[in-house]
Amino acid sequence: MRIFGLAGWSGSGKTTLVGKLIPELTGRGLAVSTIKHAHHAFDVDSPGKDSYRHREAGAHEVLVSSANRWALMHEHRGAPEPSLEELLRRLSPVDLVIVEGFKRESHPKLEVYRAIVGKPALQPEDPHIVGIATDRPDALDAPVPVLDLDDIAGIADLVIRESVA
Repeated sequence: MRIFGLAGWSGSGKTTLVGKLIPELTGRGLAVSTIKHAHHAFDVDSPGKDSYRHREAGAHEVLVSSANRWALMHEHRGAPEPSLEELLRRLSPVDLVIVEGFKRESHPKLEVYRAIVGKPALQPEDPHIVGIATDRPDALDAPVPVLDLDDIAGIADLVIRESVA
């Protein structure tokens, strides 16, 4: 599987871009999966549901299955957070995995940058950023390609060109 990341500060538009990028890439015939890193506690389950009750009772993993999908929830129960490499091994094989977050990892990444967020660009400090997508490409000078956030085809070209196995 090839991997490519999207990095940027909270509020920069990473998730919105992933939502636009996936149809472009799948439209080109690629099978795509995603991994998203969350810096906060999150839950994909709801109180009162059977699966939630199983986890609350102490199960390490709960797998929920239906005719349409299945989901595996794994509780760390005090174990360390798994690495990106460990998480990638858990995915079914696809052509491309888009990694949102994990900005400290060494895979190639596109920085999603918006000046309005009020944070500095990551690119000067991260040698693994191979391009920047921004709402103001004319206002940003960088030694890597700078693309307009709305240039989804151009961003997809960069993702395909720069992704690594």
